[in-house]
Amino acid sequence: VTVIRRGKSIETVEIAGATNADLAEMMVGRSVSFKTEKQASQPKEVVLSIKDLVVNENRGVPAVKNLSLDVRAGEIVGIAGIDGNGQSELIQAITGLRKVESGSIELKGDSIVGLHPRHITELSVGHVPEDRHRDGLILEMMISENIALQTYYKEPHSKNGILNYSNITSYAKKLMEEFDVRAASEFVPAAALSGGNQQKAIIAREIDRDPDLLIVSQPTRGLDVGAIEYIHKRLIEERDNGKAVLVVSFELDEILNVSDRIAVIHDGKIQGIVSPETTNKQELGVLMAGGNLGKEKSDV
Repeated sequence: VTVIRRGKSIETVEIAGATNADLAEMMVGRSVSFKTEKQASQPKEVVLSIKDLVVNENRGVPAVKNLSLDVRAGEIVGIAGIDGNGQSELIQAITGLRKVESGSIELKGDSIVGLHPRHITELSVGHVPEDRHRDGLILEMMISENIALQTYYKEPHSKNGILNYSNITSYAKKLMEEFDVRAASEFVPAAALSGGNQQKAIIAREIDRDPDLLIVSQPTRGLDVGAIEYIHKRLIEERDNGKAVLVVSFELDEILNVSDRIAVIHDGKIQGIVSPETTNKQELGVLMAGGNLGKEKSDV
């Protein structure tokens, strides 16, 4: 295998003698940890409470079926499941992007059902969407403008409807340095950034707003190992700062790595809730297929 970094051939190694860690280090240029180090969570009050939620998909057929789930401050709840089992519709309902047919969604004890998406974000909800190109960025716009998308209409970014580009630019430059968003400058279009830097820019935008609830869908899809390591660490930091974090991912290694509790979704329902310390990919696979593990293994 020939390892290429930044357009240059770095080293050629034999597959038989190379580990994943060896290849990752050569690709990134430094040692990379595949396991995110974290302390045990200290969950506190319930931030997000979902009860008996029903949400339809685009054809008018229920995609989320009487689903109930709580997410507490100071914990990461991961949602594992096969694509198409209601994950997208669930997140869209929480963030106000899809109508709720029945059931309740409460944020810190107050209902958010029927609220406009901007109203929900202003109630201290951060959202990193599953498709960064379709829903997270406007690729033709400068990266500085994308970083300000959630707050551009407020002071100091604007006043009386007039954008303050000097402030927007300095704000973006600060976040790009803090979150290691690598680009030629804050003036380049978002389309010019790599996938990892695009994702870090979205995460920077959402985390800097200091949300009580951070929802992250497919946080590292299509990213290199260095970006994956960084994003996982930032999610753990948010948890340690007392935030409630909800992560949706199709990558079981990722779910097992960052979650404090894992809710497995199947056919629009929570099939079981397990601890990452006492489960494995095989057991998650059973739940994802609609099977059961027994009461002692579920509902942690």
